[in-house]
Amino acid sequence: MPKAAGETEEQSAEQAGSSRERASLWSLSWTFLKIGSTAFGGFMALISVVQNYVVERKKLMRHEDMLDGMSLATVLPGPVAVNVVAYVGYRIRGGLGALVCAVAVILPSFILLLGLSYAYFRFGNIPAVNKFFMGFIPAVSAIIVAAAWNMGKKTINGAPEALLAVAAAGLLIGVGGFPVTVSIIIGSGILGWLLFHRGSAKRDTGKEQEKDRKDREGKGPLLKDVASLPLAASFLSMNLAAAGKLFVTFAGMSVLLFGGGYVFIPLIQEIVVDGHGWVTQQEFIDAIALGQVTPGPILISATFIGYKVAGLIGATTATVGIFTPPALLMLLSTRFLDRIKQSDAIQASLRGIRSGVIGMIAAAAFVVGRTAEMNGISLLIFGVAVVALLRFKVEVVWIIPLAGITGLLLY
Repeated sequence: MPKAAGETEEQSAEQAGSSRERASLWSLSWTFLKIGSTAFGGFMALISVVQNYVVERKKLMRHEDMLDGMSLATVLPGPVAVNVVAYVGYRIRGGLGALVCAVAVILPSFILLLGLSYAYFRFGNIPAVNKFFMGFIPAVSAIIVAAAWNMGKKTINGAPEALLAVAAAGLLIGVGGFPVTVSIIIGSGILGWLLFHRGSAKRDTGKEQEKDRKDREGKGPLLKDVASLPLAASFLSMNLAAAGKLFVTFAGMSVLLFGGGYVFIPLIQEIVVDGHGWVTQQEFIDAIALGQVTPGPILISATFIGYKVAGLIGATTATVGIFTPPALLMLLSTRFLDRIKQSDAIQASLRGIRSGVIGMIAAAAFVVGRTAEMNGISLLIFGVAVVALLRFKVEVVWIIPLAGITGLLLY
């Protein structure tokens, strides 16, 4: 969080604590509903929008904590973006905050895909609205660039951090893949320990650490806070065996998801097409395509499959099943991270990891951007979006829809 001239670390910590106290569950739900309605472009785009709202605009979290959550989500199973959202909600308002934020960010995509699923099975295949979505891609790239720039200004404090970020970006762009992603996180942590451990001081002041400790204690035991997360799925599956089977199947698959939704597609296909025969091969392909039409993660395609099997209750239980277990694991791991991160060695490692994550974000902007149409319209949308975000601090909620309309009119 940026500090005004003369502002001390203690004043910065007090400001962050005051902001957290002002964040009601209602305001969090409304904020993440807006994010979930506009964050087209994949998990890094959604995370970038979350960072823009939570860190830059609302100042509900420090950027270091945001980077720690992104690092943790990268090496755990499940959809990275939803896990980060659950982490953010937990940091701000405990287990109930995690539940509210995760549900709110998924709900718009769930409702949209539910409507598309109904239309699909009633009227047949839906034509793609390519022009509208062509405008999204350069705008999404701009959002990620802005997030990398804002976070990098606060994280990159010298040549070692800059080199780590550049190396991470180069590896992801040049090689890519889940093994490389995990290697970047581990390697950055080791290099951070080697480069920054000697004589490094804890970044958090004693007062801020004590406040964070009290905040966590005030939230109560994690298991008590998040025990309500799977209750909705249990209730919904109570009266319908098919819905129960959907929940168990998707919940079991979710804890095997490492490397992102696209890596997970073959496993889902093997189970729901070849194993259970819930959808045909063509329907599965269409489910993935329709999932990408929504602003949510690609795994929202579980809604389509659940709807085919058991209607509304099937769509609900499949969606809850695919997202809940990884989110619970994320929150449990967050508690463990809180216990160990205060040591000098861990702080030094996290300093390196945060630099690596900045490079990963920058690489994501490049990967997204190169899928756009290479013409003047794309450059115009990208340039205007970057200026609007960095110079005029325009809310992301306006960027994506206007980019889509521009694409619809100009392409």
